[in-house]
Amino acid sequence: MSFSGHTTRKRFGQHWLTDERVLDQILSSADLQPEDRVLEVGPGRGALTERLLASPAARVHAIELDRDLVAGLQERFAGDSRFSLRQGDVLEGPLTLPDDAPATKVVANIPYNITGPLLERLIGRLDRPVDPPYQSLVLLVQKEVAERVRARPGASSFSALSVRMQLLASCQSVCAVPPRCFQPPPKVQSEVIRLDPLPINQRLEPELARTVERLLRRAFLARRKMLRNTLAGLCAPEQLQDLTASAGIQLQQRPQEIAPEAWVRFARGLNQAVIASTTS
Repeated sequence: MSFSGHTTRKRFGQHWLTDERVLDQILSSADLQPEDRVLEVGPGRGALTERLLASPAARVHAIELDRDLVAGLQERFAGDSRFSLRQGDVLEGPLTLPDDAPATKVVANIPYNITGPLLERLIGRLDRPVDPPYQSLVLLVQKEVAERVRARPGASSFSALSVRMQLLASCQSVCAVPPRCFQPPPKVQSEVIRLDPLPINQRLEPELARTVERLLRRAFLARRKMLRNTLAGLCAPEQLQDLTASAGIQLQQRPQEIAPEAWVRFARGLNQAVIASTTS
């Protein structure tokens, strides 16, 4: 295989996962079935790809940015008709398989420098979720990001990202991945997480989603301040008190103390109050 002359490139965030135990846990969490069509982001030299192709999955489609890895990947997996490869940026261009149909699952060792925009591309936004959603995503990410994604209210890592992701998908930790599991070792700790996007009937309706997003931006921009300060001006003080109380929120709380469901209740009440004011 023609990987011998290739060296890892920092600008692509290349760290090859070499730990067999972690690779096995990724595959176990993905729970691939004969009908699954898998999208792999950043296959690198193909350590994970090899395991994906050893699974019962119907297809494995990889997207690799580094042109110098493409020939080696094509050579390594040329004998498997279930494998396909696109050279390019995963943040641009199609994510569909060569037959233009979508993948059912995503398995990826995400380049850490594009984690935020890639999560948005794979999961979507509150007001614009990916449609149709993937059945599941098993992702190797920086531990700091994993902690924020699955954090509970009150935790220091709980953030607007926590609220957004938990309103879009159920999130769970698969395993911790220390630097020694990579070559070359990164300077940060990593973690494998699994995301199961919520079904369409559990998504927020667009208008409600936009209001939740507006509230999150406003409140978390000053996360150290009490909500009575950051939410002031949304409506009359008495109405704000009533709406937050009905949602189970206290105005002396800070945004990182508020559960995702409470943000939704507050946004719904706020929307209903706006409608009532315009029709009265």
